[in-house]
Amino acid sequence: MTEQIGSRRTFLAAGSLLSASAALAASSGPVLAQDGAAGSTLKVIRDRGELRIGVAPGEPWFYKDQRSGEWYGLGWGTGVAVAKELGVKPVPVETTWGNAVAALQAGQFDVMFTMDATPQRALAVDFPIQPMFWYAQGVLLADGQTVTSWEEMNKPEFRIGVVLGTSPDRDITVRLPKATIERFPSADETGAAFIAGRMDGISLFHPALVMLQSRIKKGKIILPQPMRESPSSAAVPNVADKSWRDWLGVCLGYFYATGQTQKIFEDYLAFRGIDPAATPAIMRERWKA
Repeated sequence: MTEQIGSRRTFLAAGSLLSASAALAASSGPVLAQDGAAGSTLKVIRDRGELRIGVAPGEPWFYKDQRSGEWYGLGWGTGVAVAKELGVKPVPVETTWGNAVAALQAGQFDVMFTMDATPQRALAVDFPIQPMFWYAQGVLLADGQTVTSWEEMNKPEFRIGVVLGTSPDRDITVRLPKATIERFPSADETGAAFIAGRMDGISLFHPALVMLQSRIKKGKIILPQPMRESPSSAAVPNVADKSWRDWLGVCLGYFYATGQTQKIFEDYLAFRGIDPAATPAIMRERWKA
């Protein structure tokens, strides 16, 4: 865990410096006013008695039961656990993956879980040093496709679908510049195009692919070589006082080290009728077991 956090610290050091220097420019009026008036976002959350959590449809991160209106998933479950540590109520605020950063800047919610830290995002919002969990980028291949590497997919005739605004979207854009990339608002719409035969593959991180395959019951999941593993994080408003960001990082690091994050993930898989034992863990250390 020490090695992992150290690697994460190196990864985000430059982004944190950029975030600090760009805070006044990147944060909108409502966030800065809130931070300045109350002293810190952490204090605002505790005084309000609510943790406002950005939620965007996309399993296994966030899932809304249409009958009950309740939210589930790894992102929501982690948010509930964080709110419990704070002694406040978790409140969902609906957004989209493409709009989440702007919504954080506008002060619409306090945190967006399962959002990866990237240099561009770190210019607008902030991220804890500690990772929330790890995953590998995979591809759900259509029947008849036999590719095993990213290089084999990098050709115009290979049609690959991604969810607009996600990390796989950005990665595929760079990794497969010659492929035909189609972008969709959600994983469900990407899956529908796959079922209709419009896609040769779909690229998502492996937990999301497991969920998608369980619904459409088609295709084969591969982790193309060279494997791309990535830490996920939680985005927070970029404000001068870093107490909320830093406390959240301690909380996420504790959840990960004690296995609580993994348990939240496994509980959600079981809730959706998927065998957790047949799904790769979101703890990188378990991949080598």
